[in-house]
Amino acid sequence: MNLAHFAPKRSPGSRADRIRQCCNPGQHVVPPSSTPYPQQACSLPGWRTRQAWYGSCIARKSSGEETQVTFTYDGSALRLRGVPDIASAIAGGSPPLDASSALSIFHEPWWLDIATDGQWKSARVVHGNQVLGELPYHVTRKGIWRVCGLPPLTRTLGPAILPMGLDAAHELRYRLQVTSRLIEQLPSVESFSQLFDYHVKDALAFALHGFTVSARYTLQISPLCRASEVWTRMDSKTRNAIRSARKALEVVPIDDTSEFLRFYESNLASRSRRNAYGSAIMGALVNAFVERRAGCLLGAYEHARLVGAIGLVWDRHTMYYLISTRTPGAHSGTISLLLWTAVQEAIRRELTFDFDGFGNASTFHFLNGFGAALKQRLRVERMSTAYAVVRTLKRGVMTKTNQTFAPNL
Repeated sequence: MNLAHFAPKRSPGSRADRIRQCCNPGQHVVPPSSTPYPQQACSLPGWRTRQAWYGSCIARKSSGEETQVTFTYDGSALRLRGVPDIASAIAGGSPPLDASSALSIFHEPWWLDIATDGQWKSARVVHGNQVLGELPYHVTRKGIWRVCGLPPLTRTLGPAILPMGLDAAHELRYRLQVTSRLIEQLPSVESFSQLFDYHVKDALAFALHGFTVSARYTLQISPLCRASEVWTRMDSKTRNAIRSARKALEVVPIDDTSEFLRFYESNLASRSRRNAYGSAIMGALVNAFVERRAGCLLGAYEHARLVGAIGLVWDRHTMYYLISTRTPGAHSGTISLLLWTAVQEAIRRELTFDFDGFGNASTFHFLNGFGAALKQRLRVERMSTAYAVVRTLKRGVMTKTNQTFAPNL
């Protein structure tokens, strides 16, 4: 579009002249303190709307480095806003931060150290003392294949990109550039698969690099809700189950992690099942998040006997429903009562409560009874042709033999 069409006729003393006086090439203008540039040199004319003048100019730091800046002039004041290009953004004045601090507890090094027994790495994009992007990954052997997936009890990962606070177009270019550099550092494996934290809003860079991107879902309750509002939104069957369980059970924190772990393993044994996460890894993670006060254990007791329990973890913004267990003969509302207690605690702490996804339809219907909002999470996959063929054949065999195959919905 030719913006010259919108240029007004200039007359002495008009706004156009006042803009030109402020923005003559080479003339320096002192901007507001919020802009990162100590001095600006404006060289491009502006265009007018009904309310104000807008335009772009060349901004020059005292060091001589130049970049593009937009300006607004409302008739009395000239306001400048820096819009650096991607290279300038990377070199720009954001405070030193760890990019992963913007995401979840599952990105924490201590968590990954325990979940992988120290066998994890991280692709990183660094500028100076700033980590602009980080993508943890864990490579294991699955038979003859080298695969990269989520470690035990690690619900989500994905790229953590430090935001730059640019306009939408420049922020997208910056994010694509950083994410592409992370992808280039990933190891060569037969299968790569990660479920992203819900804060990761797009997987465009992965799609452009040949990954398959799909949607998965979780359910969440906002910290802005009041407990009474959540109770009202619940399905009547869920409310009745909680009321009934409350009459028979007492919910208290489990301070002794060994009590919880023994109880969990005992319930697995009664169902002739093994610990899918590995008893040692799960025990170490439970001990760690309780010791670090990054989570807690809640137990439901009937006449002083533990009949059900859940494990919760949290970070700066979210509380996650991580694990649960109950005795075969426990009250049918045991887990519902424990989850309702956890939801109230999350609201008290001003944290989002995340039910952490669901693997099948029955789990969805159970969790959906709490009236939570549906939230999308992105999953990326890339695999070799040979691995894809073998996986497809395996799924077909499991279906014919009535074995359960339930990808994370």
